[in-house]
Amino acid sequence: MEASERRRLRQEAAEYYRGLRVPERMEEVLNALFPLPPQDLYGELANYFSKFSKAPVICKLVGRKVIDGVGEPTLEVEIYCTVKNYEKRICSSVMATHSQIPENALPEIIEADERERNESVYTAVEWVCDSLNTILRDLDPTDQCQADKMLGEYFAEKVEERKEIERQEKEMREEEESAKVTTSPASGHSAATPKQKKGRKSGKKVSEDTPIPPAEPAEPVLCGSLAIGGASLAIAKAGATISRVPLYLYTALLKHKETPKEITLPLPMVTVLYCEKNSPTKLKLVKEVMLIPPVELLLHQGIEIVLEIQKEITRKMESPGKTPASRAESRRGRGHKAQPGPLKRISHLGCLITGYDSLEQLLLQVQAACNSLGLELGTDLYLAINCAAHELMDYDKGKYEILTGTFKSPDEMVAMYVEMIKNFPFITALIDPLRKEDRDQWSSICRALGSKCFLIAEDAATQISKLKTDQNINIAMCSGVVLKYINQTTVSELIELTAILDGQRHISILGSPDRESSDESLVDLAVGLGARFLKLGGLSRGERVAKYNRLLAIEEELAANGALRTSFFLTLFSGCHEYGHKDWREND
Repeated sequence: MEASERRRLRQEAAEYYRGLRVPERMEEVLNALFPLPPQDLYGELANYFSKFSKAPVICKLVGRKVIDGVGEPTLEVEIYCTVKNYEKRICSSVMATHSQIPENALPEIIEADERERNESVYTAVEWVCDSLNTILRDLDPTDQCQADKMLGEYFAEKVEERKEIERQEKEMREEEESAKVTTSPASGHSAATPKQKKGRKSGKKVSEDTPIPPAEPAEPVLCGSLAIGGASLAIAKAGATISRVPLYLYTALLKHKETPKEITLPLPMVTVLYCEKNSPTKLKLVKEVMLIPPVELLLHQGIEIVLEIQKEITRKMESPGKTPASRAESRRGRGHKAQPGPLKRISHLGCLITGYDSLEQLLLQVQAACNSLGLELGTDLYLAINCAAHELMDYDKGKYEILTGTFKSPDEMVAMYVEMIKNFPFITALIDPLRKEDRDQWSSICRALGSKCFLIAEDAATQISKLKTDQNINIAMCSGVVLKYINQTTVSELIELTAILDGQRHISILGSPDRESSDESLVDLAVGLGARFLKLGGLSRGERVAKYNRLLAIEEELAANGALRTSFFLTLFSGCHEYGHKDWREND
């Protein structure tokens, strides 16, 4: 009986292995390896048979609370896959968070923001470890489209749940108020309406000019939305790892459905100065001063030049003696007035914090640092300014405060920028020169300056999910949009949106949020999506320098593989007509 049982088992085993073609493949590989026996025979056998194994599938998602680059909580998502019958950790992603809390915010607003962020991260960890872990289990990690579809559907359900809760809370409040009115004693007469003093208008004092459009309400952020973006990015990284290609090539493949033969790297906008708007100095118009490396050089050469300029600016600011004075100061005999010293602090953007009393003073300081190194702005490298105009608006006056006590209407802002570019033609890009609500003035500034410099919308642009739905950017005439990978943004949405912007001849700029993490994926996404610029902050702070180092590593890898294309950007600034602009250097 035992002998017959063994024969039966051997027969079943032989049929099982023959059905999977194991003997045939074993004979094939042994015959192929024997003439040139490898040093690691079993390693070669493992490599050979691994191509017949089942594709990895997601078996587990793990979410955890971690700390970002400025010491605030954020979300990390880990992806585990079943690989050759074993559970294996494939990769992780760490989300960056974006804060719109103004510099001079009240302590209670800052505390409320911290509580909200902690709650959001806690909720996101719950979503990842519970619901998303179940929903995405057994999914092929290389199926990014399906993964993002499932994530989007889950997020839509959460939005509807939140709306229903808010509706029920509103009904309860209305019932409570109605009950109070019913039970309160009748007064017999209505309360007198306070009389308004003669000659005084109600409401806040506003400008006598045409009233400005009110600020649009901030886009609501659902508590826990970090889980959607974090899971999508982690799955993209897992797909790239399993496909054995870098994330930037994997992203390019997702967008174009084929791997490009050549890739153009985005030009970095490197922040060298961060101007605090509530500093003791007068200038409020400028938030960030950014340098764009020379397009004729490789990126590592360009970034080295920017680093030298940054050091020279720091040296000049810290050394005693004369500093560049504006023309007006020189005419008034104030050329010897020392510039206010820097606060000698590094901002969250990874650059020196300082302040100035005038725009001219700031620009002459940067120009002097470049001249000391034998470089000329507008020829050897370019300047970009982030105005962050939404932070300048005084809603009581209905005007922008560009200097302490100096206010300008939206129309006057346009005229000021025209004069600025005329006097300083080396300014290549203005980011958020106006609020997004000032649409008429956006049209005016684009007509006046669209052929001379790039006019970029960052906070002046609509939220990514809305841009994708509407397929129309909020400010139709701007040159491009700064996109940030935050909250519920998915990789598929980013791919779709950049394709829309490409079709509209707008440039895509991927930007780091205020609170950046150590995750370097943003650089790979920018390269793979074909972004024209990359706004990463300064050349300090580890979470930002890591991204510059990643960009340089990609450049080295593409150059070694003969896949680095530079010819496009050699004509970027002399061929703005590609985006509907003329060559701005041919204009007066």
